[in-house]
Amino acid sequence: MAQPTKMNPKSQGSGGREVWGTRLGFVLAAVGSAVGLGNMWRFSYVASEGGGAAFLILYVALIALIGIPLMLAEFSVGRRTHLSPIGAIRQVAGSRWVPLGVLYVLTGFLVLSYYAVIAGWTLRYSLDGILGGFAGDPGVYFESVATGWDAIAYHLVFMTITIGIVMNGVQRGIERAALILMPILFLILLGLAVWAATLPGAREGYAFYLQPSLAELMDPAVLTGAAGQAFFSLSLGMGAMLTFASYLSRDSDLNQEAVTVSLSDFLVAFIAGLVVFPVIAALGLQDQVGESAVGALFISLPGAFEAMGGIGRIVGILFFVALAVGALTSALSLLEVVTSSIIDELRISRRKAALGLGVLIAAVGIIPALSLDALGLMDAIAGELFLVIGAFGMAIVVGWVMPNVAGEMKRGASPAFERYVPGVVFLVRYVLPVVIGIVLWFSILETIENVQAFFVG
Repeated sequence: MAQPTKMNPKSQGSGGREVWGTRLGFVLAAVGSAVGLGNMWRFSYVASEGGGAAFLILYVALIALIGIPLMLAEFSVGRRTHLSPIGAIRQVAGSRWVPLGVLYVLTGFLVLSYYAVIAGWTLRYSLDGILGGFAGDPGVYFESVATGWDAIAYHLVFMTITIGIVMNGVQRGIERAALILMPILFLILLGLAVWAATLPGAREGYAFYLQPSLAELMDPAVLTGAAGQAFFSLSLGMGAMLTFASYLSRDSDLNQEAVTVSLSDFLVAFIAGLVVFPVIAALGLQDQVGESAVGALFISLPGAFEAMGGIGRIVGILFFVALAVGALTSALSLLEVVTSSIIDELRISRRKAALGLGVLIAAVGIIPALSLDALGLMDAIAGELFLVIGAFGMAIVVGWVMPNVAGEMKRGASPAFERYVPGVVFLVRYVLPVVIGIVLWFSILETIENVQAFFVG
């Protein structure tokens, strides 16, 4: 049996590159990258729309067939090269594939620019709950604070926190934050799930969330949605897992880490659904919950929390704090992708890279802070289309271009995981390009519609 992974106790490896201090720190940071606002709301909604239990069955199967192999692919590239996306892709696939690495950096840059705006909303709502309670008319209130100077201010506050943590490095910044923030997130969600189980409408909420509809298993739309959620929720296709793996030691068990991160991410998303849907059912909000995460998170639920009185205010505060924590841990990985790439390519210090790029991202983020339409368009292009292209490119590079992929995946693996490596390589080479290609086709069509709607009005 392979020995448990031990990390270098120093902040830098033998080649001068930073390393994780502990395996737990890496796992929590990787889970934190995956867990975000999309997990804590989008997963629950898509599951209910996709037949509940049918969607969950497909999702778990696709995590095993797509999510874990794709994560292993990113881990393998990152650990082998000990480089950020641009340099890593260049080393394993050659200069002609460098645009793929550039796409990862561009995706992280653009996603963080508008993601920080939404994260700023979670900060504001957390403070609202603490200082004075939630607004009596949440719809009107959201319209007044979602864009404009208020949105810009909270966006900049969130970016300042993110920049400060990343400037401190892998161990003293990202890892230390993950070791503190992720246990807080888990505890808050577990506590809220226990409380939600006591609500009068809990049973109806669970039925809405988990109702079996096995006929949905054969619906191509449900399959496509589950496949898309499988790698969207795992923070794949944007170089984050590649970057985090570049700080791993050579003897780390990539297979074990991929399974642990994937299952932890699913568990957080699943528990979040056990919180949201009992609240929705208990207060009769089913008709108010639409496909927009914004409508549910920042209009329906705050109004519900306010209507519940004192306990609702406490629950609401905890809920939005959990959202803010999830948003922050994801934002750290986004900024790290961009920062590490500039450090590797231009050989400048971490503090200068994180500060300069963070300020630039914050400046670009003023655009979505002034327009929800612009935010939606950026999400459609960078948060959906670019991610799918990135995932497709990673499957091709690792499956067909990178040499000795199986050997890299077997390095440090226990016998229990090592026997599955040939099957994982088969999935990366033959299955992932087909499945992700299908998702990419639908993403292109949806992006075209969003772009036309934005410019036509």
